[in-house]
Amino acid sequence: MEIRLATSDTDLSAAAELLLQLRPQFSHAALLRQIRAQQEDGYQVAIALVDGIPVAVAGFVINRKLAWGKHIYVDDLVTDQNHRSSGAGKALVSWLKHYGRENNCEQLHLDSGVQRFAAHRFYLREGFDITSHHFATTL
Repeated sequence: MEIRLATSDTDLSAAAELLLQLRPQFSHAALLRQIRAQQEDGYQVAIALVDGIPVAVAGFVINRKLAWGKHIYVDDLVTDQNHRSSGAGKALVSWLKHYGRENNCEQLHLDSGVQRFAAHRFYLREGFDITSHHFATTL
């Protein structure tokens, strides 16, 4: 399995195709526009490929906060529905941890919808702890 940052138009388009499984409210074109806009603020995309075929993707930022220090925050993490339980998600989380250490990050964070029980089991298996409740409101 190869994991790399998606920087080319081809990689970003393939990543967007997988991200649509997590973010179906977007069209492919709208999702690519959103990714490019977020890249201006430091958003990065890592893509996992098996034999050149994209199987998992993570969108993330490196940031600093008083509570967490320098950290990676994963905005989006999805394994293709046809490749779940194949080790792709585990490999991508491992890559994110390694990338964070290489960039002097102290922690790796993500939020997950309360209804995503299978994802929660996966995150707990990968060493994540449930450390807070996330609250949000519309403005």
